[in-house]
Amino acid sequence: MINKDFFQALEDLEAEKKINKDSFISTLESALTSAYKKMYGEAKSALVKLNPDKATIKIYSYKTIVDDVQDPDKEISLKDARLIKKSFKVGDIVQTEESTKDFGRIAAQTAKQVVMQKLKEMERQMALDELSEKEDQILTTIVKRIDNGTIYLQISNTHTEGVMLPSDQIPGEKFNVGDRVKVYVKKIKDSFKGTQIQVTRSNVGFVRKLFELEIPEVASGDIKIKNIARDPGNRTKVAIYTEKANLDAIGTCVGFHGQRIDTITSELNGEKIDLVEYNEDPLDYIAKALSPATVLSVETNESLHSSRVVVPDDKLSLAIGKNGQNVRLAAKLTGWKIEVKPQSAILNSTIKEPEYELTELNDDDAFQGLNDLEELEEITPIDDSDEE
Repeated sequence: MINKDFFQALEDLEAEKKINKDSFISTLESALTSAYKKMYGEAKSALVKLNPDKATIKIYSYKTIVDDVQDPDKEISLKDARLIKKSFKVGDIVQTEESTKDFGRIAAQTAKQVVMQKLKEMERQMALDELSEKEDQILTTIVKRIDNGTIYLQISNTHTEGVMLPSDQIPGEKFNVGDRVKVYVKKIKDSFKGTQIQVTRSNVGFVRKLFELEIPEVASGDIKIKNIARDPGNRTKVAIYTEKANLDAIGTCVGFHGQRIDTITSELNGEKIDLVEYNEDPLDYIAKALSPATVLSVETNESLHSSRVVVPDDKLSLAIGKNGQNVRLAAKLTGWKIEVKPQSAILNSTIKEPEYELTELNDDDAFQGLNDLEELEEITPIDDSDEE
């Protein structure tokens, strides 16, 4: 039968593994009660109680006092009850301590099963609690195996592996078993199959955390990231700003000889990064978001939340970018619908255009760029749901 050594073992588990002893005992009492009922009849009303202080186990059965007994397992007559205690009356509950002599072996087996199961459950929960603190963080992992494009990674100091689906990988990247890889933890799920950590390198959160890791001013909040628009493996636009007058947000993020931004670009497998200085004025913000393109003027229509940007004829492809990438990312970054027009189309147009607020940009406000694409009239920003 369960003895004082068993209760001492529970004390040791609580001290070593931080497992709550009271919770353990409660679970064990329920399991032992179920085991007792299976042995002596499911209909029997019984309860097993453990007393750690006295290192004892007791089993009690319960019967309700009635005038006419219909269920002997749960009911007792008033006459029989008063043989136990004269003050009993109909409706009272009679508690009787049962013998544990024949229950010892079953109790010991049940206790062992409960201990092992409870240990697994509690260790799993403790691991999950610890891992939940890593959500929205960057972890350095090791490639454990690769299966049909899905990469399984060993999370340091845990028995849990991270899963990186093909859609969460940067296009063009190749990994081998044993490679060390930085990943962003986007979701931790607990299911009947166990804890699953979903990690990514294609999420905008990965870029945000890389900026915090590599640029102390971003981590401290002196430089703030307003928004990020990303086409993984190709180009990312990061809108930044600072409220400190003596701090150059762009220059600080670039770093001495470009060291800071080059480190981030290298981690992103060569992905180009456009740093855009955020401005509450949408006209200025839209113009800068189209970097590295040259912008002559920006017009906005507040009611449609749309804008029209005029660029030199020979710079149209630069503003739009390959496959519309530059203007698409600019639209996503700013939240404005952006229509790009060559200067000649505006000068020669006889068609009445929607009314816009016009702001011309001087040479100092223009931005140079290096992309090629045929003319594309209008680009609509991608919805946030399109990106993990």
